[in-house]
Amino acid sequence: MRIERLALALVALCTAELVASSAFEFWPGASYDPRVPTHKQVLGHDPGERITRYAGLKQYLEALATATGRLRLVEYGTSWEGRKLFYAIIGSEASLRRLEQIRTGYQQLADPRRTPEAQARQLIEQLPAVVCLANGVHGNEISGPDAALLVAYHLLAARNDKLVEQIRENVVLLLVPSQNPDGRERFLQHYEQTLGLEPDANPAAAEHVEPWPGGRGNHYLFDLNRDWVPLTQPEIRGLVAELRRWFPLVFVDLHEMGPDATYYFAPEADPFNPHITREQREALFWFGRNNARWFDRFGFDYFTREVYDAFYPGYGASWPTYYGAVAMTYEQASARGLLMRRSDDRVFHFRDTVRQQFVSSIATLETAARERQKLLELFYRYRKTAIEEGAREPVREYILPRRGDTSAVDKLAAVLAEHGIELKRALAPFRNGNREFPAGSYVIPLAQPAKRLIRTLLDPHVPMDEKFLQEQERRRKKRLPDEIYDVTAWSLPLAYNVEAVAAAEESEGKFEPASPARVPPGAVDRPEAQVAFLVPWGTQAAARLLTAALREGLNILSSDKPFTLNGRRYPAGTLIVKVKDNPAGLGERMVRLARRTGAEVHGTDSSWVEEGVNFGSRHVIRMRAPAVAMAWDRPVSSLSAGWARFVLERQYEYPVSVIRTQTLAMADLSRYQVLILPDQAMGEGYAQVLGPNGIRRLREWVSGGGTVIGIAGAVSFLADGRTGLLPITQEYLARPGETARRTEPPKPEAAKPEAAAEPRGPGKLLASEEEYLREIQPERELPDPALGVMARARLDPDHWITAGLGETVVALVSGRAIYSPIKLDRGVNAAVFLGPDQLLASGYLWEENRKQLAYKPLLVVGREGRGYVIGFTADPNFRAAMDGLNVLFLNAIFRTPPRTRTAGLAGE
Repeated sequence: MRIERLALALVALCTAELVASSAFEFWPGASYDPRVPTHKQVLGHDPGERITRYAGLKQYLEALATATGRLRLVEYGTSWEGRKLFYAIIGSEASLRRLEQIRTGYQQLADPRRTPEAQARQLIEQLPAVVCLANGVHGNEISGPDAALLVAYHLLAARNDKLVEQIRENVVLLLVPSQNPDGRERFLQHYEQTLGLEPDANPAAAEHVEPWPGGRGNHYLFDLNRDWVPLTQPEIRGLVAELRRWFPLVFVDLHEMGPDATYYFAPEADPFNPHITREQREALFWFGRNNARWFDRFGFDYFTREVYDAFYPGYGASWPTYYGAVAMTYEQASARGLLMRRSDDRVFHFRDTVRQQFVSSIATLETAARERQKLLELFYRYRKTAIEEGAREPVREYILPRRGDTSAVDKLAAVLAEHGIELKRALAPFRNGNREFPAGSYVIPLAQPAKRLIRTLLDPHVPMDEKFLQEQERRRKKRLPDEIYDVTAWSLPLAYNVEAVAAAEESEGKFEPASPARVPPGAVDRPEAQVAFLVPWGTQAAARLLTAALREGLNILSSDKPFTLNGRRYPAGTLIVKVKDNPAGLGERMVRLARRTGAEVHGTDSSWVEEGVNFGSRHVIRMRAPAVAMAWDRPVSSLSAGWARFVLERQYEYPVSVIRTQTLAMADLSRYQVLILPDQAMGEGYAQVLGPNGIRRLREWVSGGGTVIGIAGAVSFLADGRTGLLPITQEYLARPGETARRTEPPKPEAAKPEAAAEPRGPGKLLASEEEYLREIQPERELPDPALGVMARARLDPDHWITAGLGETVVALVSGRAIYSPIKLDRGVNAAVFLGPDQLLASGYLWEENRKQLAYKPLLVVGREGRGYVIGFTADPNFRAAMDGLNVLFLNAIFRTPPRTRTAGLAGE
């Protein structure tokens, strides 16, 4: 027995030595300190052998922190699903002992107004380079988080490694293992449930094909890599706050892309945002060349300067640029599991992707260590020259007048402050030039370190390079795809539909530094009012009060027409909360609601109006709390669904029932007053998923008094002849000299005799290049996709759905859909794009689109029996960034249902 045990032990030892000797080497030749715990010792598997759960990421980093004392974990927020967001700080023992001193040094460098050059030179000599490697912003991009663990282990455990020693001595690393834990867990839940006996490399295997909505987005299905301008999600808001504490000199956002690609790293592709400096662009080559050197050494393929541009500032790899960092995107071909077969039949493993992300990370840290002093000098110079430019450029400051939707103005100011922009609040009315501005207005001086960010976020238009645009027009003529990666417009004042005045001189008056809250408390002027409380409509704050009051069961009226009472003019939509219609203590309740929502509330002891409609008019409707349902699951665009749900649930605290679209065909919709159909994704549409029976039931529900709201692509479903709910049509491209043609369903043609298929025809002489180009044009095609532009639309002031709003709104227009206006006898075009010379507010729009979009509807309201059909041809909730459309969207939801039972009174 002893001999057998000895033999078994020897076999086991030999096997272990064989496995160890043939183990996958992530960094060939590396020697590691055995006192530092390995992946396997803590997580039970080697790096890249399995995909680590989010809890496992934290578990391993905590083990490294305990074992080494050279890693600290910092929490910076909580995801919607309750997972703690965190990053690791890794550096030498000396650096970790003086972390607060390092952070303070960076804050001093960040403000050259308080840190003269002599002091800055001393700091630059002493400070390490702070670098942030951020992984997994898209939950199904899985290699980065696992590579982050390997980076931490390598930096803490590698022995006798000059490169690692150089990094330790010159770099402090902020390592974000996963920016999107909710999405990662959603992906892994699917992957582990579909995994069989062994990993399947077939890309069609269930483990690689994610069900709706996929793991890319966070809980509200947002693409977090587009949230760095609007700052709506906790994952990005928290990270931005941490970056402003540390100001890392280098920021890398590590992503994944399709499996047939290789590896992408900087420099980025054209176009570049014009507010990125020449020095920053040159620094990208430092990192690109060193990454290439290591990839050549290991035999990895890569590409640069293609696809991924640096124009839109709302990427994770763009936003840090505007405080002075060198920011970059890295993209790894994804296995979307453990094994993946490319289209050329080559198979690669998850650990291969982990290794390449690991190598690019180490190469980046090496560059930062080597160029530490240059990077610190670049950062200080960036901030200093921004101040100098702001003091001499034609625009000296931006002014946000606090009028109109004052709650939107306050929120915009708060978001700008969260971006790190300095603001002042006027304590009294003031003048600038020949214009007057009210107290409470915000002034944003451009002579500050964030000047380039201010211009990027507040300028109405950020231009692209003219040569680049000419190349896009050339490509378009040949039907080649354009090379613009994202939207071309994002101006925050336009998105909020608030005024931003570019002033050529500095304002004089009484000001105080401002750090406003997103929702400052509102007030009631007369809590003891005996007749009613009035809430002027048209602001985000008023909408928040409406939803809160409805959920508390208050009885609320709303006027479709403006009126004047006690000398004050109240706009259409104003809420009327009568004392006699509600329980005792209404004044105290209104005070609490105003404080919570920011609303302006006026009490009155009389219902007598000097002008306009009375409280008992037929133009005054009784509001009710509608039960709102929304289509969920395919063919719905997960982004559009997430944006709509977030706006309603988190910005206006109103619940939404999400119903899987396949269930809508059988669901009892009589429980709901409103049904929202978000945009539909590419591929199958609502008609295919609902089927004839589901469409019939939807029509019956609307005819019986329901309100259906179609967003973007869902409008084409409502307008489809099979659905028959919205009598408008999507247009084909209108060529010069002809009017727009509509996409009428093709009529069936009679079968042609076989001879008609003969591939011959009459000869034609083409006498010029012009005739040739005309000959090759398709007979019928849709317009080219709009490149994410901001377009102005005029509102119908007589329609109740525009109550409380001004003359125009701004919408983000993308895609190919342009719709014909609805006929007067079938409905109302409540919002119509302006003429061809006025509609473009920001961005780059093809000339044909600009002409054809003119005078076409943004918002259509139609009737079907006792119900309503409402179509937004552009998504009003785009990225939850278009705050200026919130009230219009909420009008559709809350001001429509009361009319389904009183259609003969309120009229159109």
